[in-house]
Amino acid sequence: MRGRLWAEAARFVLNVWPCIRGTGVRITEISTDFRSLKARLPLNWRTRNRVGTIFGGSLYAATDPFYMLLLMQRLGKGFVVWDKAAHVRFRRPGRSTLYFEIAVTEAEEDEIRRLVGEKGAIDYRFKTELRCAAGVVHAEIEKTVYVSTREHDAARQARRASAPV
Repeated sequence: MRGRLWAEAARFVLNVWPCIRGTGVRITEISTDFRSLKARLPLNWRTRNRVGTIFGGSLYAATDPFYMLLLMQRLGKGFVVWDKAAHVRFRRPGRSTLYFEIAVTEAEEDEIRRLVGEKGAIDYRFKTELRCAAGVVHAEIEKTVYVSTREHDAARQARRASAPV
């Protein structure tokens, strides 16, 4: 499967995957080159808190795995990619459906490949915003993703395994 069919199959699988489905987020589009995805987080009975706005945890969880998944697809099997950290800044309460786009630009991918080639492993930061239909920012999410070569990661794991406890 290539191109549009592969992207649509991935979108379907991600939308029914329990850990993503449980956040309430719905992926609306994945680019055929797996460089970006668009999604929405509705305000509904599953995402609404006691005061009638979207749970803060839902705002973060909606964006959680996507940079890692896109990078894994873009970089290929020679790389190890892990979510490492996140920072959420709540700007306004989510009182309606919020929208966001996760993207890994060609320049970012090139920089990641170059830095990992030089250092063996890096922590790379991405930022995204959740916005209402009017374009107002309700939350800013910064994700830190660990990227290394398979060889570097195997050596790191071997060092940890041989270290005294």
